[in-house]
Amino acid sequence: MNQSINQSIAILIPCYNEEHSISDTVLSFRSALPLAKIYVYDNNSTDKTFEIAIKLDCIVRNEPKQGKGAVVRRMFADIDADIYILVDGDNTYDANIAPDLVNTLIQENLDMIIGARNRKSESYPKGHILGNKIFSKIISYFFNSTINDLFSGYRIMTKRFVKSLPLISNGFEIETEMTVLALQLNMPIKEIPTNYSSRKENSKSKLRTYRDGFKILSFIFFLIREQKPLLFFMTLSLLCTLFSLISGTSVIFQYLKLGTVLKISTAVFATGMGILAILFFAIALILDSISNARKELKRMNYLNIK
Repeated sequence: MNQSINQSIAILIPCYNEEHSISDTVLSFRSALPLAKIYVYDNNSTDKTFEIAIKLDCIVRNEPKQGKGAVVRRMFADIDADIYILVDGDNTYDANIAPDLVNTLIQENLDMIIGARNRKSESYPKGHILGNKIFSKIISYFFNSTINDLFSGYRIMTKRFVKSLPLISNGFEIETEMTVLALQLNMPIKEIPTNYSSRKENSKSKLRTYRDGFKILSFIFFLIREQKPLLFFMTLSLLCTLFSLISGTSVIFQYLKLGTVLKISTAVFATGMGILAILFFAIALILDSISNARKELKRMNYLNIK
């Protein structure tokens, strides 16, 4: 990697109980990018992660608010550099390819590169592969992307990207939020395949497949509602319209035939669904206008960062 281009590089390593892996992670990235500054943010580890990181002569800080998203958000706020490399502290990501990824980011004028993990690797849990594939397809459908590894923790980013993201997530939803916001602001991003290694025997993943998977799914629907309100609320409006028509048709035919309504509860339900359909339609139009205005402001802020 040639750093004569005068670009400062910061390697960001969020950690929680990684005493068995943090040393190898830091040393491998220091070897690959010797001029980069390495930051380790410990997230209330109960083991010796903090003490080990200090001995490695890197910049070590503590983030008291629990959750990977909280740590990443704090790192983005605290650290100033031209190029940021975000990587997990479990020594599963390939440090040797980091110089090439940085060069690609600069040469192709990208704002983010996602290091997509090799799905054929035995190190990648099958349950995580399935969940990642499903969630990536959802994001691709709603936000028109071709991202295959939505949850990759290996990302190379520009200062403009890092300093313009209004991140709010606190947990493992952070990668999803970063990707969606980049897509919404039409930032130039790219996904590049990378090798993925096994964790050490005593090192365990902090991602709980079902519990965190449900949180991520809920957050994806939140992002769709926030970023695509027209689609979200128009869908609700159409569903309410459908329910209103299905339930109301029999009531109308009954009234035309008998001159009275016997199914009062059905009539009330059909009317309620019709009213909700109108309300959701109005909400969709209003929130879409607000969302577009907010997107324009975010885009202007993004373009103003040098």
